[in-house]
Amino acid sequence: MNHAHSFYIDGEWIEPSVSKTLEVIDPSTEQPIGTIALGSAADAEKAVAAARRAFASFSQTSNGERIELLKRIVTILKRRNDELGDIISREMGAPLTMARAEQAGIGATHFEQTIKALETFAFDYMQGTTRIMHEPIGVVAMITPWNWPINQIACKVAPALATGCTMVLKPSEIAPFNAVIFAEIMDEAGVPKGVFNLVQGDGPTVGAALASHPDVDMVSFTGSTRAGIAVAQAAAPTVKRVHQELGGKSPNIILRSADFSAAVAAGVRRCFGNSGQTCTAPTRMLVPIERMDEASSIAEREAAALVVGPPSDPRTNLGPVASAAQFNKIQVLIERGIAEGADLVAGGPGRPSHLNAGYYVRPTVFARVTNQMTIAREEIFGPVLSIIGYDSEDEAIAIANDTPYGLAAYIQGDPKEARALAGRLRAGSVRLNGSAWDAAAPFGGYKQSGNGREYGKFGLHEFTEIKGIAGFSNE
Repeated sequence: MNHAHSFYIDGEWIEPSVSKTLEVIDPSTEQPIGTIALGSAADAEKAVAAARRAFASFSQTSNGERIELLKRIVTILKRRNDELGDIISREMGAPLTMARAEQAGIGATHFEQTIKALETFAFDYMQGTTRIMHEPIGVVAMITPWNWPINQIACKVAPALATGCTMVLKPSEIAPFNAVIFAEIMDEAGVPKGVFNLVQGDGPTVGAALASHPDVDMVSFTGSTRAGIAVAQAAAPTVKRVHQELGGKSPNIILRSADFSAAVAAGVRRCFGNSGQTCTAPTRMLVPIERMDEASSIAEREAAALVVGPPSDPRTNLGPVASAAQFNKIQVLIERGIAEGADLVAGGPGRPSHLNAGYYVRPTVFARVTNQMTIAREEIFGPVLSIIGYDSEDEAIAIANDTPYGLAAYIQGDPKEARALAGRLRAGSVRLNGSAWDAAAPFGGYKQSGNGREYGKFGLHEFTEIKGIAGFSNE
């Protein structure tokens, strides 16, 4: 990791303005795997200035030039895929096979989808005698999380490059090394100097400096709702665009018409994927009240079958959660579920008995949960499932929507029934009957899950301003 103590600014790896470092912890061992430099407001200032200078020329590049740039990035991302997966596995704990195939592999997928969208995107067109133009919004500050690090970097950087924007990336300090490799890829691909800049650091220092900077035209943030509010407040005085993908507490409605055993089992596995550290995880399973015991039994069996262990072990299904802070938060919420009277079906507090170190969480299932319990209201961000009973489909929809969040929702059952109910759910995306992830579909949430959309053509729109030139055809 040759560049861990440098920042990538204006096409060069430069020394930080202040000598300050942070240990990066391997969550499977609780031991440091290296250190990174922590940036300051002065480093953010340099990066923003570089991006501002580069915008004048990069914003005028053609679609063809930008498509070729994106294609070069895809080629290098694929070549360095396993390297990215290996470091992601070490810094945030994802099982190695999953880290290579999904965590790292998703980066090239986003760039490929962006290329497809860019090839047909109408940047300008006539509406009567008025010319409608989509122009790059300008300098974009990008603040990304640790749970799917390359995913969130790629789905911001790709559309920003595609539309002619310039940018400054501040990745999570919990999982920062993958961003160093990503910056090396940008450099090798020949991204023009100043177009892409990387400054490591924490949210209160570098994140706040970027969000409040008057020369930043847009902030694209992914993280918790709490942090998203702070970013929006910092950005408000300069009235910049704030694009946010925040928390979730996604419902999974299992209808009476569903293949019940298969639907419950699939819902458990999807909830626990990535050790529950996915904002769209279906953490509230809604089942017919008369089948609560059956659902509990299936969920208990599925949880028991999951192997929790070191990310390097090919048998491992669930690695550790990413940090001590995350582990402690999850433990508090599991204890709260027990105290509030939920039925603990599987798992519970503490580390699995066969592991004596690492931030490992027991896959935990609560049954007979009410939607007013803390575990049904707060985003736990760990392998914890709440099973809630309902009497009617109308009650299921009401429970599903009774949340401050609205990022994703799931329905299992007869396709016609599922389609009819999907439009009643207040969520940015709805997945029916185990449907696969769609990298071209809009991604983003309602309510406190954020605003704006990412992925494919929807991401391109977010990074543009719209101009109307009246009387254009009369000139």
